[in-house]
Amino acid sequence: MLEKYLRKFLILCCSSIPFIADLALANSSAQALPGQSTEEVITWIQAHPTLRPRSGERLFVSKSDTAAQRFTFQASVLPPGKVTFTKDRSTIRTERMTMYDGVNGVTIQRLEESLRVIYGIDIYQDYNRAQVVYEYPNQSAINQARLTKTPIREALQGELRVGDRYAYWVEIAQPKEGKALSGQMTVFRKSDLDKLEAELRTR
Repeated sequence: MLEKYLRKFLILCCSSIPFIADLALANSSAQALPGQSTEEVITWIQAHPTLRPRSGERLFVSKSDTAAQRFTFQASVLPPGKVTFTKDRSTIRTERMTMYDGVNGVTIQRLEESLRVIYGIDIYQDYNRAQVVYEYPNQSAINQARLTKTPIREALQGELRVGDRYAYWVEIAQPKEGKALSGQMTVFRKSDLDKLEAELRTR
C-alpha cells in the first residue's frame, strides 16, 4: 500500500505531499549518487522502495499510470547536457528525473519534492542551500526567441545550482498561458558544471 502512494506522489499532485515525502524518507535515504560506480547505483536502484524498477530495468526506470502521466529516472556515465565522449564507463556522472503530467501540470516545487523523496533529507538540504549560478531565460533570450518565433526557447525556465556536495539543474517548460506539462531535475558532479552552464548560455 505504501509503495502505491509513493509512486502516486511522483506523478500526481496531491494535498498530502509533505506526509508522503516523510514516509518515503524513512526508507529511501541516498546511498548511490554521481561519482559512484555503475554497479553500486544499479544495486541502489533495484533496492529503492520508491523507484521499484521492472524486470530488465537497470540504470533507467520508467513509471506511468496513464498516457498523460509519466515519471522516469536515469543514471548515466555521461555528463549532463550535450553528449560527449567519456573514457570512464564505470562511474556514474549524472542522475536525472523527468516528469510529464498532462493532467495536473509540473512545477519546480513538485520536482524538488521528488528530489527529497528519491534521495532523502541530506541531498534535499544540499540542494536548498546550494548557490544559484545561472537562471534562464533572461530578457535577452526571451526577445531573441520572440524574434525568431521559437516559443519553446522562451518557455524553458530553469536554473543551475552548486551545493557543497553536488550540482543541480532544474527545468520546466512553462508556456505563456496554462501550466507546464513537463520538467526535469538533474543531480551531477560539480566538475561538470562549467560544461553545462556554457551549453545552456549558448543554446
